[in-house]
Amino acid sequence: MDTSTPHPRHLHGVFCTLRDELSGEIIGQPALVERLLIALLADGHLLVEGAPGLAKTTAIRALASRLEADFARVQFTPDLLPADLTGTEVWRPQDGRFEFQPGPIFHSILLADEINRAPAKVQSALLEAMGERQVTVGRQTCPLPPLFLVMATQNPIEQEGTFPLPEAQLDRFLMYVRIGYPEVEAETEILRLARERARDSLLPPAPPPSRITQGDVFAARREVLDLHMAPALERYLVELVLASRDAGRYDPALARRIAWGASPRGSIALERCARARAWLAGRDFVMPEDVRAIAPDVLRHRVLPSFEATAEGWDGERLVAELLRLVPLP
Repeated sequence: MDTSTPHPRHLHGVFCTLRDELSGEIIGQPALVERLLIALLADGHLLVEGAPGLAKTTAIRALASRLEADFARVQFTPDLLPADLTGTEVWRPQDGRFEFQPGPIFHSILLADEINRAPAKVQSALLEAMGERQVTVGRQTCPLPPLFLVMATQNPIEQEGTFPLPEAQLDRFLMYVRIGYPEVEAETEILRLARERARDSLLPPAPPPSRITQGDVFAARREVLDLHMAPALERYLVELVLASRDAGRYDPALARRIAWGASPRGSIALERCARARAWLAGRDFVMPEDVRAIAPDVLRHRVLPSFEATAEGWDGERLVAELLRLVPLP
């Protein structure tokens, strides 16, 4: 593995090229492409909710194929066991000992497809991996790869046979992204692309795309962390998260609608994502629009509505939109 650090001037161009390539392959889902790259640059995990056929699996496969990283897909089902994800110890009679056989979670890029179809004991198998970057099986604790990204998907259409993710697990996801159907022009372009791929499948396989090294990714992450954020903007970011815990300072009615606000993990996630978005835009400083644009995806699963609010049709997304309206800009 090449871990050398490239010259900083080339890094932004490398990731702009990656974004353009992904956008040409994932038609009609620019938000998904941007959020995937933000998750990669901010060193976090992504939960994507959308109807079947919206290129969720295609997007993460396309990203993995362009990185110096291995990829695994796990289809979550009600009969899945934690060991199917983490791996298990296998008895070796010829050696008279147990040997640990790693599971798919030890890949750098992991797609947890339809994560809400597996019961809580399987969902919780991801908690240690996502939070601590390690897996414990029996007496053995194994570190995960330095580059480790989980993208989990949910199908919002079917509720039968699903298990909602607990709040503790939702909080491990850097962002919770919801995607919808493409527009008419995008769907027409999807038809054209599907025809081209069908024709290409009858030809000799094309050479694989050039891959971004893990050294590129880690160097880009350092650049993201070095971006300038004005103290006033940092204060605004913190105030936005604090308002989710004490909304009564702005609107007593909103305070009754919020059962739980975002933790400091939400502040950290919002700052990292805002920095990554600014870096992708080619700036060396963060703007208020970076914070406001990414806040719904970072906070919608961290701001929980009360029973009263749920009965009135409020959800986390609507609560975050109200917070963005109430908290004054710097």
